[in-house]
Amino acid sequence: MNNPITFPAWQRPHWQPSGEEILLQFYVFGQFDAVRAPSAVYGSDGLPEGVELTSHHHGALRQWEGYPLKGSLGSMFKDDAPQAWQRAFDAPQVLVVRGKLGDSADTGYLRDTLGVLAGLLDIGGVAILDPQTLSLLDADGWRRHYLIRDGAPIRNHLLILRDTDAKPDHSWIHTRGMRKFGRPDISIRQVPDRALDRAGMLCERLVELEALGAHFVDGQALDIEGLPGGAMVQLGGGLDDPDFNNSFVEFRWPT
Repeated sequence: MNNPITFPAWQRPHWQPSGEEILLQFYVFGQFDAVRAPSAVYGSDGLPEGVELTSHHHGALRQWEGYPLKGSLGSMFKDDAPQAWQRAFDAPQVLVVRGKLGDSADTGYLRDTLGVLAGLLDIGGVAILDPQTLSLLDADGWRRHYLIRDGAPIRNHLLILRDTDAKPDHSWIHTRGMRKFGRPDISIRQVPDRALDRAGMLCERLVELEALGAHFVDGQALDIEGLPGGAMVQLGGGLDDPDFNNSFVEFRWPT
């Protein structure tokens, strides 16, 4: 492999020690060579302490209650990414990469984990599923999304969604995937349709701040350029929250 792209480890200039926990989870489908994944060429020292890789026969994993290629979740993947779903479904092996880590002052843990995933694609992986961002990508799609010179933007590691809100002509902007950074997801409620672009940019800015270590406190007032009166932070959610599987930081768009 000539001059492979390596993953960066961002420093987190806003970071302060906390009791927050990082969660990483990925499914890698394929038929794997019995060799060590060449993660070092991607700048990875191997899986960080606390993150484990387990190997499963795909037929056995299909019986697992949390198997991600069946049920409503599997139907969503099949509709959104039929080629990747088929390749994943037909693969004889599944490697599960999963672990929890304490809050960290840099993202070396993410660099090292992504480097292992890239290496697994080089030895027989055909698709990677990320349940935290509800994404399933075939090998080429995953490389295009993450193996970017100077590093994929933080936005690529998350899912930003827009759904209708209870109020007519208003939307709900929210994220999934911030547990990769040990931070709450972002929820912006009651966004008028005329302000969707501004709300989307604000959401990207907030997840970037969090990914770089920022904490938001319940009741905290934020002075946001272009928003008269700013916004007030509300904390909520938890691991059992069906929309986030995470805690969240919620804002309501000023009326």
